[in-house]
Amino acid sequence: MNKKTNDKIIDVLIIGAGPAGTALAIDLQRRGLNIRIVDKAPTSFEGSRAKGVQPRTLEVFQDLGLVKDVLQAGSLYPLLGVHLGPLVIPWRMMSKRAPSSDVPFPNVLLIPQFSTDAALHARFESLGGVVEYGKQFVSLSQIEDYVIVNVEGADGVVEEISARYMVGADGGSSKVRQQLGIKFAGSTIEEDRIIIVDGVTTGLSRNRWHIWPGKSGQFIAACPLPHSELFQWMIRIAPDEQPELELSAINARIQKRIANLNVVLSDIRWKSVFRPNIRMAEHYRSGRVFLTGDAGHVHTPAGAQGLNTGIQDSYNLGWKLAQVLAGADSGLLDSYEAERWPIAASVLALSTKKYDGIAKLDPSSIRRGKDETQLTLTYRNGPLALNSSHTPTLQAGDRAPDANLTAVHGGNVCLFDIFQGPQFTVIGFGAYAAQVVNALEWSSNGAGLKRVLINVDSTHSADYVLKDSEQAFSRAYGITGDIVILIRPDGYIGHMANPEKPEKLKTYIKKITPR
Repeated sequence: MNKKTNDKIIDVLIIGAGPAGTALAIDLQRRGLNIRIVDKAPTSFEGSRAKGVQPRTLEVFQDLGLVKDVLQAGSLYPLLGVHLGPLVIPWRMMSKRAPSSDVPFPNVLLIPQFSTDAALHARFESLGGVVEYGKQFVSLSQIEDYVIVNVEGADGVVEEISARYMVGADGGSSKVRQQLGIKFAGSTIEEDRIIIVDGVTTGLSRNRWHIWPGKSGQFIAACPLPHSELFQWMIRIAPDEQPELELSAINARIQKRIANLNVVLSDIRWKSVFRPNIRMAEHYRSGRVFLTGDAGHVHTPAGAQGLNTGIQDSYNLGWKLAQVLAGADSGLLDSYEAERWPIAASVLALSTKKYDGIAKLDPSSIRRGKDETQLTLTYRNGPLALNSSHTPTLQAGDRAPDANLTAVHGGNVCLFDIFQGPQFTVIGFGAYAAQVVNALEWSSNGAGLKRVLINVDSTHSADYVLKDSEQAFSRAYGITGDIVILIRPDGYIGHMANPEKPEKLKTYIKKITPR
């Protein structure tokens, strides 16, 4: 076996180019870091395994610069069509909501994972990045200042890569996690199996997500995948059944179960046998190596939580890695597990509860509401949300809402357009707050700072000087007086400060910026 060594130490090596790994790669690439991302597969994933993108993830995609491509490739969820004998009962799984000033993407998007991956990879490539396929993680060792990683190519040559940090985004069976010796607590329910098939299907209307319920929780369902002739078929089988995956066998099972010979599956693009995996890694970090996405937690498919949680893991980790590499205190990286582990635990409990209820056709389990959107997830009381002021509606650690504002010289401006990019944003509301914002000292290394002033006179200057003409900002943020708000690069409120006592804000800034 041949071996080659790359003597150059890169900033970050990412193992796994699924949604979580690629989202992290995009974030680090746009920050100008020297990164590599490798994946053992020969090409991008071709299946529809995860097919729901939540509103909060759409906001992440807006910041990362790919939301338009994702929206074009997806659609709103159709009504369920519950087949009971000759009757088809329509059922609305989730309410459709109109965009508002504070929530620009209120609805869950139906989009197969292969389309989400395609949009992520296209965005990464537009930034000059390249996913290195056919390269499998073999082993790692850590020394004081970097990680030494062995990666084997399709030609059998093992390359030694040195990186200051490494991220395992290599899925539920993560070799990175296994080699770190991190326990993956939970269970795999072997007797509960679902055949999942993406295939061209005729004889079935595309305006419904069809479900044929059966006894003892066995069911067949077919979800139309947007902008294609494909349906994702889900066939739950009995514990003693053997899953037959040939086209003829799957067709025979479908036609017998739904009693309709006109429904024909003619071309299988991807197939798998799913077993509920409900597990969480004991830790998300070991030295200079981190876990993200399914490598750290695996969920049932109910509620479309797994992919979304993984992407937001990476969104949380990216800016922290960049700040530490630029010279911030390495303790900032400890906040990754402290913030994300409790989130994954709560999401895991939600998806498990939903999955258990779906087998019983419990309406509350089928219906989707605000808990699934991930808009209300918070890092309150975490290590980066302490000693801060608050408003009647928000406090440090909460998602920073969008708001429609007016520029002092005319024209409308959305806060999310201002937030877009790898920087922090500081907002000063009122004249006293404006003085604090303009006096803030900020490191020239690491992420930059955008300064925004709201409801001040035109003599003040900043990156943006705005008016809250329709009180959209005041309502969304619960503003009752002058206040300074620091927004993290991942769109969460880092700190709120009374402008008369800015010392705590200055202390907070020292904690998250390079010395």
